[in-house]
Amino acid sequence: MSASEHLIQQHRVLGAYLFLALAALSAMMAFISAVIIIPIAVYTWGPVITVVLLWSGWILGGILAYSIARFFGRRAIQWLTAEVGLKRIESYINEKTPFSLVLLFQLALPSEIPGYLLGLVKYPIKSYLLALACAELPYALATVLLGDSFLNKRAYIILSAGLLMIAFSYFAINKLQQIIEANQLSDND
Repeated sequence: MSASEHLIQQHRVLGAYLFLALAALSAMMAFISAVIIIPIAVYTWGPVITVVLLWSGWILGGILAYSIARFFGRRAIQWLTAEVGLKRIESYINEKTPFSLVLLFQLALPSEIPGYLLGLVKYPIKSYLLALACAELPYALATVLLGDSFLNKRAYIILSAGLLMIAFSYFAINKLQQIIEANQLSDND
């Protein structure tokens, strides 16, 4: 059992803070994930509290990523992507980008990328938070459903929820790509 799993089970309140911090870090850095301890969290606090903690942690991580980029600028996020890629994304996403496109951007990409990029382009924080909350909720629900199904050995739910998450992500990525391509065509006219 990992140290975090032991802490969660033995110290429920301190464990909740640790879980929240892991979720926040996972929303900021692709190589960190709280998903592996979801079954322990579900077992300890139940699915509803686990969803709230996971969702809150992801929102907190998004706020931190946004703030780092907004207040420290390009140098703070240059590790995220090549300069060419960053400039390309900035040509589609800026402070005046419609909310619907930002929501799609948030749904289509790993959570850490939109936070940093939207902070960099100084997208309005209230609109970013709304898009972040809307985009992360279905993933938090599905992730906890997967963890709960794993605990209860319901393979059909694990498979169904996993496939649904993949389909949802695939749709968001394709829709975002279509919008970007349409914008490229209209820019070339």
